[in-house]
Amino acid sequence: MTIKKLEVGSDQTIITEEVQILTDILEDTTRQMIGDEAFAKIQALIDLASKEDYGELEKLIHSISNDDMVVISRYFSILPLLINISEDVDLAYMVNKENNTDQDYLGKISTTIDLVAEKDNAQDILQQVNVVPVLTAHPTQVQRKTMLELNTKIHELLRKHRDVKLDLINKDKWQADLRRYIEIMMQTDIIREQKLKVTNEITNVMEYYNSSMIKAITNLSTEYQRLAAERGIKLENPRPITMGMWIGGDRDGNPYVTAETLRISATVQSEVILNYYIEKLNDLYRSFSLSTNLVKVSRAVEALAQASSDKSVYRENEPYRKAFNYIQSKVIQTLLNLRLHGSQDFESKAAKFTSPSSSIVANYVQNQVSHAVSELEEERPSHYQTAEELKADLLAIKESLEANGEAALLTGDFEELLQAVEVFGFYLASIDMRQDSSVQEACVAELLKSANIVDDYSSLSEEDKCQVLLKELLEDPRNLSSTHAPKSELLQKELTIYQTAREMKDLLGEDVIKQHIISHTESVSDMFELAIMLKEVGLIDKDSARVQIVPLFETIEDLDNSTGIMEDYLGNDIVKKWVASKNNYQEIMLGYSDSNKDGGYLASGWTLYKAQNALTKLGQDHGIKITFFHGRGGTVGRGGGPSYEAITSQPFGSIKDRIRLTEQGEVIGFKYGNKDAAYYNLEMLVSAAVNRMVTRQLADPNEIEGFRADMDGIVADSNVIYRDLVFGNPHFYDYFFEASPIKEVSSLNLGSRPAARKTITEISGLRAIPWVFSWSQNRIMFPGWYGVGSAFKHFIDAAPDNLAKLQHMYKTWPFFNSLLSNVDMVLSKSNMNIAFQYAQLAEEAEVRDVFNVILDEWQLTKEVILAIEEQKDFLAESPALKSSLDYRLPYFNVLNYIQIELIKRLRHGGLDEDTVKLIHITINGIATGLRNSG
Repeated sequence: MTIKKLEVGSDQTIITEEVQILTDILEDTTRQMIGDEAFAKIQALIDLASKEDYGELEKLIHSISNDDMVVISRYFSILPLLINISEDVDLAYMVNKENNTDQDYLGKISTTIDLVAEKDNAQDILQQVNVVPVLTAHPTQVQRKTMLELNTKIHELLRKHRDVKLDLINKDKWQADLRRYIEIMMQTDIIREQKLKVTNEITNVMEYYNSSMIKAITNLSTEYQRLAAERGIKLENPRPITMGMWIGGDRDGNPYVTAETLRISATVQSEVILNYYIEKLNDLYRSFSLSTNLVKVSRAVEALAQASSDKSVYRENEPYRKAFNYIQSKVIQTLLNLRLHGSQDFESKAAKFTSPSSSIVANYVQNQVSHAVSELEEERPSHYQTAEELKADLLAIKESLEANGEAALLTGDFEELLQAVEVFGFYLASIDMRQDSSVQEACVAELLKSANIVDDYSSLSEEDKCQVLLKELLEDPRNLSSTHAPKSELLQKELTIYQTAREMKDLLGEDVIKQHIISHTESVSDMFELAIMLKEVGLIDKDSARVQIVPLFETIEDLDNSTGIMEDYLGNDIVKKWVASKNNYQEIMLGYSDSNKDGGYLASGWTLYKAQNALTKLGQDHGIKITFFHGRGGTVGRGGGPSYEAITSQPFGSIKDRIRLTEQGEVIGFKYGNKDAAYYNLEMLVSAAVNRMVTRQLADPNEIEGFRADMDGIVADSNVIYRDLVFGNPHFYDYFFEASPIKEVSSLNLGSRPAARKTITEISGLRAIPWVFSWSQNRIMFPGWYGVGSAFKHFIDAAPDNLAKLQHMYKTWPFFNSLLSNVDMVLSKSNMNIAFQYAQLAEEAEVRDVFNVILDEWQLTKEVILAIEEQKDFLAESPALKSSLDYRLPYFNVLNYIQIELIKRLRHGGLDEDTVKLIHITINGIATGLRNSG
């Protein structure tokens, strides 16, 4: 049986109808803003793009004034956004429909649990599996929060369209509401005027928890446990999904991440989840009006009720209400304690979240003030020390209801609240800390010198470094920073961050910060240097680690060396104790972006695959579980692509029971922008992980060695081809900076982090996001395919049956299928006619000629990929995505030509400061149309 995949745009008929409604309103609004004559130019641009008459299109755009370009650019940027909203609504309907009608689809959790239930170790698999999406501060989603809120309003209205068609909602009012929000959208600044601060990034991403993610995660966790129970598998508080967070703790290359931002990240997250608990408890208080005249309660519930400050005569016979009141009061006290101890300047440094609980908390505080000198002062509840204490009180209520035959009352709000406490605790999401290895080395070198241990640590050999560091970790209990020697600004900043991490763990629990990642891990000493810093604040000692040391292997060379480094590291007795203190898990992070920029798409994908195999075996040899953290981006060039296929194509055995992966940029809004999409995407992540744990998915496992041998040769060839152009062609550097909007992208207010680690005029120092983002903008999509065609063609030409061999690999090997399917998808979004126009922005012929090299490889890659797939055109296996692209391509193709014209004007002095932001609007529009561009 073939299980269908739910794809955005599957119901193209209803999407076409809704997009037409949105387009009509947008056209009417735009015509009203600029008049019939100017609007006629918009219609002419659409007609020319639909006919693919790009010569005339270019001429018309050249004739448009800067003033008219303001609204025209906005029109073509907002239209793809409205199409996206319609497709997102369609996906939400499909998820609900397929679940409610018991239809099967790829990634459905019930189907996955059916598969696992057949295994002897089903209970262990389902109990232990844990998938962790980690939200990161790499926002290629450059829209303002205001625009995102307008998106939500339009999304909610479109959800009602089917009711409008059934005459259940007044059509005229519905359209008037829709028009109002579209008009506001057209007259609202799309792009941020100011660069985001880290605190903005923290509060912005928290909105996804409030609007969709808390509910989606708790519902999925509850359903997961229920489905297992239906199949006779009893689970004890499983956690199939928990969340991670980089914002506020990832300081690699970001000078704006400090101890203060780490504290704010932790406290804002805690405030969000505590507010949620307060709201839920208020709902339960209102609904649980059970009377002791009719029901019995346990002694534990009676005790909770007696402790309540609710002395109303109307509550005398309603112990459950009083119990919920008492619990709510303790949660409010926990929130107040957080504000008191979590951050001295919390109110001014982080945006407050408005929610129903805000008034509840305010009323509670007012009552406390009013009764400060009364007898109620003695009855004021203390705060919860841990989430386990809150959970214990809720379980007391649950046990009382079950004991008295009222288990049906536990569904709904109570079940959701109890599940949330289990998943989120008081911290919501675990915050990862991250820093570059060079920074840690500099700090440790300074500490060792100030303590008169080693005068020039950095000059030591790797062996000598490890000896010095191990001696300090094993034999010396003192803190190196306790000397009176003055500290550099860098060292003081780092020590303060680590101390803050210790304080947050003490305040909010161990799970608030569990890992510290080391960027550019190149040696064992890099990991021991981090251990020294953790030891300074009591987060690690010779017997255990409160924070796990997680190496990040990023470049091709680092990935190749990773197994040897980890072999040496794990062989140390002190490391064995650290790993044992983490339940025998050792996490390793894999970098997709830098390995791609370093060696190209094939080399990156294959090196990552081989590294996982080798590291997994290494873990087995050492009797520990190696778990992987996948640093994936939104686009294929940064490890992106469909999540289900990405996970199920990992090496068999590499997923033990845990997997973490980053969620970045516009992908966060796309996947988690509403509760239905959030549920579906989280469900797919869990299903994919479980599926890969139990299913080998190979027609003949004995063929794998032959596949790997062939891939080694193909990838080595591809790596040479890629590096020959990127690092060997003397004109490539100038081509990238002149024939792409990299300079404009780098000036865009993408986020708090600088675009480059060192300087923007250096490809090796350029961050992967602006690198990939710029190639998406000029429609070459270079990082997702370059070097693939020639390498495969060389292999095919080497022997008569090699094409058939590749076709067989595509059909039977999930890794290879996913690898090529992503190339197919990214090539479908490229447009070499438009890329040629960007090439003309380069002033010198030698620089422009680089495009011809790229074009030849693009054509060859297209031919080879389609031959291996045995298809005639791209996206043959994703018809819905093809329909979606076909519908929207004319609109963002126009945006590309507008962007090219604006860049020409900018570079020749034709744009002033007020109109230069038009380029930023086109950047946003193109990214919106492509959806996975960052």
